[in-house]
Amino acid sequence: MNIAKIALSAATFAIDRPYSYRIPPQLADRLEPGMRVLVPFGTGNRPCEGLVLSLEEGETGKLKQIRTLLDETPVLSREAIRLALWMRERFFCTVYAAAMTMLPTGLWYVLKDGYTLAEGVDREAAFAWAEANPKARRLVEILFANGGRIDLDQLKAIPDLKDPRGAFREMEKAGLVVKEASARRKVGDKTEKVARLAMEPTEAMALVTPKRKSAPMRYAVTELLCSLGSASAKELCYFTGASMQTVKGLARSGVLTLEEQEVFRHELPEAGETQPLSALNHQQQAAFQGLDGLLRRKEPAAALLYGVTGSGKTQVYLHLIQSVLDQGRGAIVMVPEIALTPSLLQTFLAHFGRQVAVLHSCLPTGERYDEWKRVREGLAKVVIGTRSAVFAPLPDPGLIILDEEQEGSYQSESMVRYHAREVAKFRCTQHGSLLLLGSATPGVDSRYAAETGQYHLFTLNKRYNDQALPQVYITDMKEELRLGNASGLSQRLREELEENLRRGEQSILFLNRRGNSRMAVCGDCGEVPTCPRCSVHLTYHSANGRLMCHYCGHSEALPDLCPKCYGRLRFVGMGTQKLQEELQARYPEAEVMRMDADTISATQSHEVLLDRFRKKRIPILLGTQMVAKGLDFPNVTLVGVVDADLSLYADSYRAAERTFSLLTQVVGRAGRGEKPGRAVLQTWTPDNDVIRLAARQDYDAFYEGEREMRRMLRFPPFTDLFRITVSGPEENQVLRLCAVLRRSLEPWMWERRVGGQETEVLGPAPAGVLKVNNRYRYCIIVKSRNDKDTRAILAQVIRMAQQDKVNRGLSVLMDVNPMD
Repeated sequence: MNIAKIALSAATFAIDRPYSYRIPPQLADRLEPGMRVLVPFGTGNRPCEGLVLSLEEGETGKLKQIRTLLDETPVLSREAIRLALWMRERFFCTVYAAAMTMLPTGLWYVLKDGYTLAEGVDREAAFAWAEANPKARRLVEILFANGGRIDLDQLKAIPDLKDPRGAFREMEKAGLVVKEASARRKVGDKTEKVARLAMEPTEAMALVTPKRKSAPMRYAVTELLCSLGSASAKELCYFTGASMQTVKGLARSGVLTLEEQEVFRHELPEAGETQPLSALNHQQQAAFQGLDGLLRRKEPAAALLYGVTGSGKTQVYLHLIQSVLDQGRGAIVMVPEIALTPSLLQTFLAHFGRQVAVLHSCLPTGERYDEWKRVREGLAKVVIGTRSAVFAPLPDPGLIILDEEQEGSYQSESMVRYHAREVAKFRCTQHGSLLLLGSATPGVDSRYAAETGQYHLFTLNKRYNDQALPQVYITDMKEELRLGNASGLSQRLREELEENLRRGEQSILFLNRRGNSRMAVCGDCGEVPTCPRCSVHLTYHSANGRLMCHYCGHSEALPDLCPKCYGRLRFVGMGTQKLQEELQARYPEAEVMRMDADTISATQSHEVLLDRFRKKRIPILLGTQMVAKGLDFPNVTLVGVVDADLSLYADSYRAAERTFSLLTQVVGRAGRGEKPGRAVLQTWTPDNDVIRLAARQDYDAFYEGEREMRRMLRFPPFTDLFRITVSGPEENQVLRLCAVLRRSLEPWMWERRVGGQETEVLGPAPAGVLKVNNRYRYCIIVKSRNDKDTRAILAQVIRMAQQDKVNRGLSVLMDVNPMD
């Protein structure tokens, strides 16, 4: 093979295609698909990272040659390459971007520009040329001091050296230096020195015993190593008190050998002995047998496990995973929130031990890379994580599970806007695997797919312990206000909290807004501080006394008086910080733990906070949606929803579904043990159907109404939505491009309608938040079936926009069936 087809990192979606490069003779036997290379690209032949897609024979002609091989072994399998090509067509991204999404960031390379002395240039000739140029002479000195090569980043660290690029260009023209790019991995493999005996233990002890008194450390190290056979040099030093020099001296004497051995950075919690799986009840057993039957066919299949909160869906997952492992295959289990991984990890470790790996974005880069390697090398066959775990390099995944499958967090908002469910479907098709979607409140589109036979449906309509669902009370906050209660807690919720405190039982309060107050407002002129970079009000945070933007991160000190009229500022709305202050003032003897994005840090992780709540039986846990799903605490008997309307009137056709799901899930955190549970929903609209159905936990009635509403309005699952978002620094330029895109789509829309296919183009309209980080955003919505023809037309429109130089500085993004 003499030609490599390569996907390039520098290629935008408009020019993304496999580029042909000549394979140099020294790489002919080493290069494989799935490896990354450094190649010249463009008229300036600037260095560019690329991924080898395939190899072929052909006429090399004027093809450019691959410069450097970056990987010793392929980082992506052939199946992963097929997945990247599929993602390009489905999610309107480049192949290289799709490939990088699959890899842990520790495997990514950073390209650094630098200069190297040209071949044949000696010190005398270099200094002779630079004699009349002080800056060039200084650079020649630096080059020789650094072994003939220097990175531009290194030169920036020299304080008295001005911009060297002009001098380097002159040196390059004179043939003294060559400009090169080097690629460096973000994280390397971690290794440690391991000592092994190089002779029989009796011989080793005979060598060191005569000098036991004069060299006690040599004796101690050898004695310990004789009992162990091999050990890390670091541990030998730690347990004997010897220095590394002593260990190296023994190696020079031939007593032991030192070699580098790879180690993993991520240490899983100790799980003790593996525990047997719990027995299933009648409903769980029926669901397991049906699902296991699908598994054993080894054909692509999808199923929906619809079970009320506390029905024991996790136990069904565990039994299915054991069945998959017995067949010699692997399993991937995804959860929507990082906060759910610690408790799930403990459960899985108890049953599957060291076969479990964890993949999510909160792991340090090195640890995440090591977990990825454990999976790829077959050391872990059960992967737990958030949406990115769907790319886990299991060679043969027999089962992929999406728990709480309705959650919007399974859809990515990064450079590749994929949905984990769609990627999982592709992988299951490739491997003949089972995709299992689990939820107490399935998404309307998933429930409809089960209703129409696209998914197999299995139901658990009773709690595992036959305990009743929590009793739910609806509190009208308008009535509370009429009675003079302007606080965040209704009379009913206060009484229930006090009852729980007396009983020694725990409570969870849910408020999906962090910070202290929604906004500050002047009581005299009505002025509201807004973000200078976004079209939103600033949120007040009492913890640091600052006004903050939750979109771009802008922060400013809270002014003492209104900047416009010098009137007094008042605070409107309530966030988790303010509610925590109110609870602490009302119940000073009770600890209130807050769990939101502001309290989570490297030292105060989800795992640490939830462990404290469980072990110390902290009376009240207050949080955002981190506390709404998946948590299982037997002593929690009360759930309070402080503002049930918060997401109900959002600008999205999914607002009702999202609100119903959130309320049902958080109510289900109560009464999961032997004690009965209660819940209080505080609302300003107590007669709203969504609130009432959530209080009854009547998903079937909600689904019936929501399905018919979407059928009438032509929303998914009865059509597909494509959202084109155009953003840029100038609003008029964004609107101009939106108008061009709409005009480009209209002929195709009318042609589809004539052919009997309902297609609609809506907009342009402002995004939910018009300006974010000084970029204006407008959207065009296309309602059409998600088929190959529709995707081809939309891809062509995006390419046209990206190739037009008039649109420089503008961004065009595509979301398929967006969740927000």
